[in-house]
Amino acid sequence: MKIVIDVLWMTIKVLTLLVWSWIKWLLPSRPKSLDGETVLMTGAGSGIGRLMAVRFALKGCNLVLWDINQKGNEETAKMIKEAGGNAHAYTVDVSKMAAVSQAAAKVKQDVGEVSILVNNAGIVTGRTLLDLTEQEWTLKAFLPDMIKCNHGHVVTIASIMAYVGLPKMADYCASKAAAKGIHESVEREVLVAGADKVKFTIVNPYLIHTGMFSGVAINHDILLQGLAPEYVADRILHAVQTNQQALFMPRTMYLLINLKSWLPDNSFIVIEKFFNVWKSMDKFIGRNKTK
Repeated sequence: MKIVIDVLWMTIKVLTLLVWSWIKWLLPSRPKSLDGETVLMTGAGSGIGRLMAVRFALKGCNLVLWDINQKGNEETAKMIKEAGGNAHAYTVDVSKMAAVSQAAAKVKQDVGEVSILVNNAGIVTGRTLLDLTEQEWTLKAFLPDMIKCNHGHVVTIASIMAYVGLPKMADYCASKAAAKGIHESVEREVLVAGADKVKFTIVNPYLIHTGMFSGVAINHDILLQGLAPEYVADRILHAVQTNQQALFMPRTMYLLINLKSWLPDNSFIVIEKFFNVWKSMDKFIGRNKTK
């Protein structure tokens, strides 16, 4: 009898949360203030990282910028300062734990505790398997303070490729799937620790026109168009301010992921062939590269 009561109670709670999610989707959310928060942005030297950093700064945040590209990172810091914001640039290779630990200690000494961590750094080669887990190191460096204060926000820039594996994208798909798995595991570990005020947002965009995937092409792209970087940065900032747990872009990605869950593999392969995504990387160039 107890199992029946437990199942019924679980069902009621699930349905209640489902209805509440629909209500929140229909009604506009009131964005939370980010004024005075300290944001650490990895991959801040270009692309989405730079755009997000500038937008967070305009909301009154103090920016800590990490990138292996020193010149680009310092340019981002200059842009923020010229706009009246506050930024600190650090040259860091986030794939190395020792480098992250050393930089994290310096950040805490120079700036103080980080309250918003945006794991944005990533890489794609188009050729070889490269398992990247940058997020694991940055979380180890800054999450304990968030748990202790029961305040903070972790943002993971994953990808729709965390859910779909494609030829010549093993490195990127593996890294984003790993980031997704780490994000979800840590989110639950933080809840177990009782730090329910530490929020999490995972971002799953389709192709963003930043140059990282220059040369990538699919068939019928009018049905599945790439994303403008500025649009992506705006949506991510809004997701953080409204504590949105998962963000897919464009909105058709919500449908695509659900279809992948519901359809048998051979049916979903038909969709992949329709868009010719298996050959999408054949003319891949990437950022600052030539074939």
